[in-house]
Amino acid sequence: MKSSEPKAYDIGDLLRLMERLRDPETGCPWDLKQTYQSIAPFTLEECLELIDALEQNDLAHVEEELGDLLFQVIFYSQMGKEEGRFDFASVVSGITAKLLRRHPHVFKDGELEGVITDRASIDTIKTNWEAEKAAERAARAQQSAMDDVPTTLSALARAQKLQKRASSLGYDFSSVNQVLNSLNSELGELAEAREIHGQAEIENELGDVLFTVVNLARHLKVDAEAALRQSNRRFEQRVRRAESAAINEGSRLQDESPERLEERWSAVKTEENGCDL
Repeated sequence: MKSSEPKAYDIGDLLRLMERLRDPETGCPWDLKQTYQSIAPFTLEECLELIDALEQNDLAHVEEELGDLLFQVIFYSQMGKEEGRFDFASVVSGITAKLLRRHPHVFKDGELEGVITDRASIDTIKTNWEAEKAAERAARAQQSAMDDVPTTLSALARAQKLQKRASSLGYDFSSVNQVLNSLNSELGELAEAREIHGQAEIENELGDVLFTVVNLARHLKVDAEAALRQSNRRFEQRVRRAESAAINEGSRLQDESPERLEERWSAVKTEENGCDL
């Protein structure tokens, strides 16, 4: 009698599945034609889907999205193995070794089971972490602290990372008030550009405003990317509710006056206990 329980697979099975998909004779035509570059967009998509599930606290989908993201790692590892560059085992070994190096406050003598009894402070931990990363960059013969900030990050996420790296060099505001003063200054320059300069200068000044807002978020210990995603989500939900209300009344938002649209927007926000956007 067959068991009703679904078969449980392990990491070895997933690695074998990937080998099968990439088998030149019997593999999947789509998987066989992929390259590191061609699947990169799918990796980004899977990361964003995981983040969305986490932010929505949709734990059922978190498990699924983690699997999808793991498959991306397996895919890259298989291509590396085919080229003799790296494989899944070397990826696992590399990240384990790096994390052992970066946590000397946990792993005594860099050993997995080595125990440190004198617990380091948070400040010491952060200092050690940054020092280790700086040493790793030096070992890769990097000339700048900015060298390994990926250009493929979203603009907000990259601004945060660039600012953090600059801060490690001493280029940073000393307080939130300083950032706010800078933001007011940038807004003034934007207003001046609108009055005097052309579109290119307006774009430059608006970029400076956005960059300073990211700096403000960092000093407030808020992740700018996550904050904007939350705002996007709130905005989308409000528009959807306003659309539904209009449809229930036999109307459409695009046919209504600005005054009526404002009334609907205020009503939607009132339903949210007066929370401003």
